[in-house]
Amino acid sequence: MNKFQGLAAAVLLAGAGQALAVQRQVVLTVPTMDCDTCPVTIRISLMKVPGVSRAVVSYARRDARVTFDDARTDVAALTRATEAAGYPSFPAEAR
Repeated sequence: MNKFQGLAAAVLLAGAGQALAVQRQVVLTVPTMDCDTCPVTIRISLMKVPGVSRAVVSYARRDARVTFDDARTDVAALTRATEAAGYPSFPAEAR
């Protein structure tokens, strides 16, 4: 394999990994939110998780709507992040 073929193969393989990644959204129920500033803490903890691109946290609904790259993280990592911040959560559909 010459240098060009090796480079082409590397580019194709790198692109294949990206093609498999999917942006997903999950709604986490966070029942222990008890003040207007809780959403800020929860959002910060979620945004620190690698792969999270968006986190919208609502005190009124007591939930977090999180958009993430499923090749870099998963729902379990998101719930661990909220729990580490002092706010246990679970996927809304798991009620």
